[in-house]
Amino acid sequence: MISIPSTFNCLRVNPPELLKQLGTIPINTEEFLRAAESLVTLFYILGSIKFKAVIEDLNKNITKIKTRMLAAPTESQSLQDLVLSELKTGKHTATEGLLWLGRSLDFTVQSLRHNLDNPSADLSESFTTGYKATLSSLHPFYVRGVFNMAMGYCPKRATFYRQLADKNYVEGQKDVAALDAEVNAEVMPALTNEVIALERVVKILKTFQASKEAQWK
Repeated sequence: MISIPSTFNCLRVNPPELLKQLGTIPINTEEFLRAAESLVTLFYILGSIKFKAVIEDLNKNITKIKTRMLAAPTESQSLQDLVLSELKTGKHTATEGLLWLGRSLDFTVQSLRHNLDNPSADLSESFTTGYKATLSSLHPFYVRGVFNMAMGYCPKRATFYRQLADKNYVEGQKDVAALDAEVNAEVMPALTNEVIALERVVKILKTFQASKEAQWK
């Protein structure tokens, strides 16, 4: 995620200013990678076994970008510079990794947006909707099957948000009134801000990646 408030005990805590910095042009590479790594943690909450393919894909693409950043740090301070400098070498490993990482980010943010805008929607419904709108048309049949199966194993809506507030929450746990109050007062507003920032990042990435200078084919 982008700027993770302290209430999100189960996710990585990032400095609050990251939310603003990642929503600007250019996008800082190091901060983007930190946000992407926290995004992986979100899928562990959804179910590490069921979302294994998603987690592995995210980590693979994060590694591609990080490898390029470490190999050419002065030319990779922003994602845009990283792409342009790599393409000049005739390679596109990190550039392609960023393309797919951006698509995964789009899938995630559209899924979360659907869930926030539809208070009665289950997570499985929201992530299925997000998947159909983003990655589904890009995946072969067998991969779509893996994703569709994973969506069916999403935790219950209440469980997911309670775990964002408290990583030690176990489904069926009694005495959740205080936890639910925290979800409504802190977690939901914070997540809404996260999604708004993520939507802007996705828009910036899509615009840049569609430009002629960012192509390798």
